[in-house]
Amino acid sequence: MQRCTLHKRRNVIGYLPVGERDAIDRRLAIAFGQPDPAKGLKACRDLARQLEAKHPDAAASLREGLEEMFTVAGLGVTGRLRQSLTNTNCIESMISITRTTTHRVKHWRDGTMKKRWIAAGMLEAERSFRRLKGHADMPTLVAAIARATPVAVTPTNYAQLA
Repeated sequence: MQRCTLHKRRNVIGYLPVGERDAIDRRLAIAFGQPDPAKGLKACRDLARQLEAKHPDAAASLREGLEEMFTVAGLGVTGRLRQSLTNTNCIESMISITRTTTHRVKHWRDGTMKKRWIAAGMLEAERSFRRLKGHADMPTLVAAIARATPVAVTPTNYAQLA
């Protein structure tokens, strides 16, 4: 699981006074951009310790799910692919378009109808999809996931793995 680094940064600085936001946001961006996930994690933990006294809510927000901020980096993914996979912008765009498509329905008859409308919304969103930035590095990601996954993931056992 990889959490969105942009949302984490926004959440943390939302607890800070306006005058301190830019400096903390820069430190978070540097920490999340570290090539070595252990160094990035350490930098975030150090920052959380520093924030604890004056801004405990910001520190708590930073600590929540912190290890999941470095999943992609821990797999050895770098460059543009890492930037693409560490935020949720592409997913949020699809969700927004799907929501726009499905908002017209006023009465949901059953779950099957919901699935059809959601599928229609996703097909609508598909028209605006672009190639993932850094897509050329996908073999690195696939190989890293294969090494990190104890069970072979095939279409026949996705549910078993989950």
